[in-house]
Amino acid sequence: MSASHGHAVGFGPRLVASATGRLKAALLIRPSRAIESAAPLIGEPGAVYARALEQHDVLRKTLEYFGVETTVVESRGDDPFESNAGDTAVLFEDGAALMRLTPLSRRAEVDRIEAEFSRLDVALAGHVSAPGLLDGNDVLLAGRTAFVGTGARGNALGRSGFARLAQAHGYRTVEVPLAEGVPALRAVAGAVAHDTIVLGADKLDAAAFAGFRTIALERGEEQGAGVLVLNERHVLSDLRYRTAFSTMRRAGITVEALDLYEFTKLGITPSMLVLALRRE
Repeated sequence: MSASHGHAVGFGPRLVASATGRLKAALLIRPSRAIESAAPLIGEPGAVYARALEQHDVLRKTLEYFGVETTVVESRGDDPFESNAGDTAVLFEDGAALMRLTPLSRRAEVDRIEAEFSRLDVALAGHVSAPGLLDGNDVLLAGRTAFVGTGARGNALGRSGFARLAQAHGYRTVEVPLAEGVPALRAVAGAVAHDTIVLGADKLDAAAFAGFRTIALERGEEQGAGVLVLNERHVLSDLRYRTAFSTMRRAGITVEALDLYEFTKLGITPSMLVLALRRE
């Protein structure tokens, strides 16, 4: 079912001590051939499975280069978006909150990740229960705030259930209305520091981030906000969004750019592909 890379993953009492702290351990789900069946974004060609595998492996190796212990889980379903590991759970300091995914075709993924958590000795902090629905990539943690996207995915029961879980772990919850067609909150917003959010302003309600410093990206570059944080003010970005990472660099953010075009075609960002298991 899975393969571990680097050293054995060892967890102390703290998992995600800081939502934008140094990334120490992460879980990825290898893409399946089903990725070729996904409808691409308007104007983009379809994804190519062989290239997606190569790019996913480069992502893993890049994480390991920066000292991240990785666990790679093999795809088991037929959904083209199964590689979006960030959908399955949200990690707090002392445990993982399991999500209940909006697409019926993906709900078994959470059971497989729960079994993987047991193998990795990752404690559970709770779960979104039926009939609630919430996808992890619609949750963005920054400081002690949990931003939750409201759009085509999830439902009010799922969001309210997660809000109670988040509150028990010291987070206040703020809902963020998303524009039509936005695949997930984390596709168009990313926490690059405990007090700083990069966002595609045309794709969400920027007013929801009041109290945070915001870095707004140009129109057409909105998904450049879907960065994966390696540490405070240090991120992995998609190479395709060159203007976006130039904007972040001018704001004092260190940006590592990767070619993830086969995922970009489908609206999948680096932040959506990686489930952070441990941060310091």
